[in-house]
Amino acid sequence: MARGLSRRAVLLSAVAAFGKTAGIELGVCENANHFALAEQSGFDYFEASGSAIAAMSEAEFASFRDQVNASRIRCMRVNRLMRTKVVGQDVNLEPVMAYLDSTFERCRSLGCRVVVWGSSSSRQVPDGFSRDAAWGQMKAFLSRAGDIAKAKQLVIGIEPLRKQESNIINSGAEALRLVEDVHHPQVQMIIDYYHLRVEKEDPEIVRTAKDHIVHLHFANPNGRRWPKSADEDTEYRRFFDILKQVRYEGGLSIEGTGTFENDAAQSLSFFRSELA
Repeated sequence: MARGLSRRAVLLSAVAAFGKTAGIELGVCENANHFALAEQSGFDYFEASGSAIAAMSEAEFASFRDQVNASRIRCMRVNRLMRTKVVGQDVNLEPVMAYLDSTFERCRSLGCRVVVWGSSSSRQVPDGFSRDAAWGQMKAFLSRAGDIAKAKQLVIGIEPLRKQESNIINSGAEALRLVEDVHHPQVQMIIDYYHLRVEKEDPEIVRTAKDHIVHLHFANPNGRRWPKSADEDTEYRRFFDILKQVRYEGGLSIEGTGTFENDAAQSLSFFRSELA
């Protein structure tokens, strides 16, 4: 059972919680057992793990769904979608599609809108395997997954990951090319500020890809921690300025190391200040 927040932390988060900031909803990526803390801390939504939701028993999922539906927030975004390979030799998409159908249905019932496909193990290109063939396999997977997402009223967001985690789709520019190649209305992309900075990609990719970006992840690139101060990173200001210039509206989830008790109020204050 997650520890409760101190009275002071709850009061501080309540002061910071004014709903959407410049059209952006603020969320946090965490385990399902931290859902109550996310609600208490003043986040606008919760971002759960898709694979963890899929692994719940019927009773466990029903209990979590009831908790979500009784709260003021929803699991509007889901990440860590899957582990099953869709790239490489002997790929079989049939069980993958069955998994997505049931998992997307669970996500939908939690109030989900965007499902993030980072899932590095599912797309890792094996040594010696053709990258052109891998690209074609990802297109085939996303086209079929997009059809299921459409039926569940969801959107898939392709997530670029740093090279330490994935050997393909390491930049927003690469994710944008895949989105354009798949050309499915339910298949779009996200930008993760941490991965963008590690890969030294220009934040201008947000402007270039603005019509296809459906979600954002964020962490202080120095230690991958919950951000709390404008002086932590030299690119913060430019990134937030671009978001405002393109009038981004959607979710922005903290995905990093931190605690609700010690960091939530200051992180929410940081975002609301930078986005004002």
